[in-house]
Parts: sequence; C-alpha cells; structure tokens
Amino acid sequence: MGYQVEIKRQQAIVIHPDVRSQPVSRPAEDMLEEACRLAEAIDLEVVLSETVRLSAPKAPTFLGPGYLERIADIAEDYEHPLIIVNCSLSPVQQRNLENKLSSKVIDRTALILEIFGARAQTHAGRLQVELAALSFQRSRLVRSWTHLERQRGGGGFLGGPGERQIELDRRMLMDRVVRIKKELKEVVRTRQLQRKNRNRNETPTIALVGYTNAGKSTLFNCLTSANVLAKDMLFATLDPTLRAITLPSGIDVVLADTVGFITQLPTELVEAFKSTLEEVVEADLLLHVHDGASVLREEEAADVRHILTELGIEPDALSKRIINVFNKADLLSEDERHLIEEENPGAILTSAQLGAGVERLEAAISDKLSAADRLCQFELPPTAGEARAFLFRAGKMHQSHFDETGLETLRVLLNPSDRARFTARWPEYKETISD
Repeated sequence: MGYQVEIKRQQAIVIHPDVRSQPVSRPAEDMLEEACRLAEAIDLEVVLSETVRLSAPKAPTFLGPGYLERIADIAEDYEHPLIIVNCSLSPVQQRNLENKLSSKVIDRTALILEIFGARAQTHAGRLQVELAALSFQRSRLVRSWTHLERQRGGGGFLGGPGERQIELDRRMLMDRVVRIKKELKEVVRTRQLQRKNRNRNETPTIALVGYTNAGKSTLFNCLTSANVLAKDMLFATLDPTLRAITLPSGIDVVLADTVGFITQLPTELVEAFKSTLEEVVEADLLLHVHDGASVLREEEAADVRHILTELGIEPDALSKRIINVFNKADLLSEDERHLIEEENPGAILTSAQLGAGVERLEAAISDKLSAADRLCQFELPPTAGEARAFLFRAGKMHQSHFDETGLETLRVLLNPSDRARFTARWPEYKETISD
C-alpha cells in the first residue's frame, strides 16, 4: 500500500507600506494585491496580507515598533513564516527586522529575484538570474561581513543560487561575478550572430513586450501555433522564445516573446537581462500587449514605457515602431472597447484566449512593416544575377524591362532596411530614380 505525503507550502505574511512621504501612482490596495500574486507565483501560502500606513519610514526598521510587536505575535502563531515587505529595504533594515520578528524577511527586490530564480530554464537565463542575485547580495555583504554563515535561504531562488553563497567570502563572490560576465559575453556573441543571420536573410523581427500577465505568451501561441507556457500568473514566461512565421500577406517575420515587465523592476534584473532584452531593442517592430481588462492599464503602460527608455529606446523612435494591442477584450463591455479605441488611435483589440482580433493584428503588422516602402528603380547588367535575385526576393516587383544591350531596368517596392542592405552590398548599382 502506498502512502501520499502532503508537502506543506511555506507560509508568508505580505506587508505593503503605504508611505505618505513617498507617494506612488498606484493605490496601496492594488500594490498589496500584486505583492500577494508575486508570492503565490512561487507557491507561497499567504496567511496574512495588509497595508500599513506610515508618515515616513523609520531608519532602523522601516516599520514602527508598535506595528512590529503585533506582527511578531502573529508570526509566532504561524511558527515564524516568511515576512515579505513590499518595498526596498536596506541591508541594516532587513537584518533588524529579522532580529525583531524572529522570522526571515525579504523585500520586493528579493521576492522578484526569487521568482526569476525559480523560473529560469535555460543556461543563459540561470546565469542572468545569478548575476542579478550576486549584485543584490553584494550590497548585503558589506555590513554582514562576519555573518556569512547566516546568509539567508528559502524556496525557489532563495533555496538555489542564494544558498551557494553560504560558504563564500566577498572575494569569491566577486570572482563568480567576473566568471558569469565572461560566460554571458559568449551568450551575447552567439545571439548577435543569430541576429546577423536573420538580418542577412532579410527577416524582420517583432518583439512582444508588456506588463507581466498581460497575455503576451497566449498571444504568441495564437500567432505562431507554439506551445509556450501561458498561465494566469505573474512572470509565467522568463526565457525568450523566437519563432519564424509567415503572415497572411506573405511577409516572413520572426516573433520574439520576452519576459514581462513590472513596476519597480529591480535595477539588478534590468542590467542582468539586457542581453536577453536586446531582442526588444533591435526589433523592427514592437507589439505592446496591454491587459485591456486591468483597472491599472494606464499605469502599467507607463511602467513598460519607462523600462523601454531604460533599455535605450527613445520615445520618438518607440512611437514609430510600436503597435498597441489591448488583450483580454472578451472581458470588456462594448462601451469599454469603444473608449480604448478612442483613447488609443490605431490600437488593436484582441482576445488571444479566443483567437479574436488576431487577423486584424496580422494585417496591422503587415501595414506597419510596409508603411515606409519606397518604389525604387535600378539598372542592372546581365552579370548582376545575385543583386537581381535579392530585389525579386526582398521587394515587390512592379516592372522589369531589358534593353538591346541586356541592361535590365527594374522598378521595385522596397522597405528602408532592405534598400539599405542592397545599397551596402552593391554600392555600384545606384538608384536611377525613386518615387
């Protein structure tokens, strides 16, 4: 007879400090709910969640002494669960809180690092998470120099890369950072080669970006018939996925599904994942997938734009190569759909779950990729077979005419990138006229 052993989930208390002197754009209740969903994303059981209002943070512990006494009593009743404070804590504040609460304490940055550590599947993803974790941990070692044996552990990332630092001193930590950066350079080099190959094949790249849980992966699966993990969960997808597809218009493209963004995304993660997010920076077109049913869609969109700016994409350049996609339209009323379309000209409403609006989106992608096409004219001698093949493959041929000497005059519709590629590879064949 077999016995089933039920594994008890780690319990957690989630606290969101609502600080009057540090106003944010989102209601405290929504920030608390998001923090709880982050905790649930790594299978923590949230036994208590609440907002605490503060006029200003306390320097030693961030939270006030009276509130800490109450939480300490509650934590004792739950046998000292994990305490999550939904803000950034200094190393001293974190250590003081742990001493006063007799429980393990992590802040928002550590929680998001935890999720990324639990989700990373590829070698590159694990390296990037570890680099972010070590960068975060390095600041914690400054004042904990003699207490390295007490470095914190836990579920997901905290039970993975974090525990490996227990026996390490600061020098070994720095050595590991250097080694990871070397390995990531090789990853970057490989991705750059793959990107060059795509450019050589004249294949435009389209990257899906958006706030976490907006439905990017579901939309990606809908467009590509792929089977990428898509769950109603924050950060369900971490490692980037690329798929080549042919649009109904006949244009071949590569779609890239990327990690979701979130408000107050840790700086360490933005830095560590820059090589992954290069797919976003270098993409010919961005699909900004919004959660159309979210009451905070404007704030979430602002967070996404802020992170894209951090990655080096200028707002003017962004507006020229972005399509706004409002997903989960099946959850909206007719009036709400009209309001979104009025406030966001050119936006596409979709329901990736039902496949609704996808044909309109594909047409919008084709139109956007073709919007800057120009009708160009070239004169090619009989020996220019490779250049001629390029024009027939990359452009839309309008006219081809040979004179008695064998010189061919071609009028072809080309997009700017293909026109630039042609000019770079065959500078001897100048445009004779262009419309």
